[in-house]
Amino acid sequence: MVTTPIKLIVGLGNPGPEYETTRHNAGEWFVKAIAEDCDTQLRLETKFHGLAGKVCIAGHSVHLLFPTTFMNHSGQAVGALCKYYKIEPQEILVAHDELDLATGSVKLKFDGGHGGHNGLRDIIAHLSSKEFYRLRIGIGHPGHNSKVLNYVLNHPGSAQRQAINDAITQVMALLPDMVSGDIQKAIKQLHTK
Repeated sequence: MVTTPIKLIVGLGNPGPEYETTRHNAGEWFVKAIAEDCDTQLRLETKFHGLAGKVCIAGHSVHLLFPTTFMNHSGQAVGALCKYYKIEPQEILVAHDELDLATGSVKLKFDGGHGGHNGLRDIIAHLSSKEFYRLRIGIGHPGHNSKVLNYVLNHPGSAQRQAINDAITQVMALLPDMVSGDIQKAIKQLHTK
């Protein structure tokens, strides 16, 4: 079943060098990996409150966005770019860190709540819709909710970072299917071990 092609890929994280290598920026790592693979520079676009770029994947034009508003206000950037380019929620893929998945595992889903993720919460509020794709990049859980904030804002060890990088590489190979609208094929490949 072919669905709507993806026209915007958003990578969530916090701006600034002190956050760049923290677990909370796993979504940013994904978008930067796409930009690097497509030999494209992400540039600061003040009207979109973030770093933005455009790439061609499998013959499809795709916008890339890393909001520089801090995680809790990610929707401001996503909403601005979508309004400008007339992109519908179901044409968006949001990549974000996921505590409920083991480090290095990755899941792709459509629709759903925010699961306590403030970036997703703000995007849902700005789009007035939950109907977008989410690339959930596993970062593991510290074991207790009181440790979550410190955990996500800290740097993964080298083995954990490599596991996340490997997961991102795995997803990159499926991008042509995803942006062409064959999301189910990508989901099946990602979720089949």
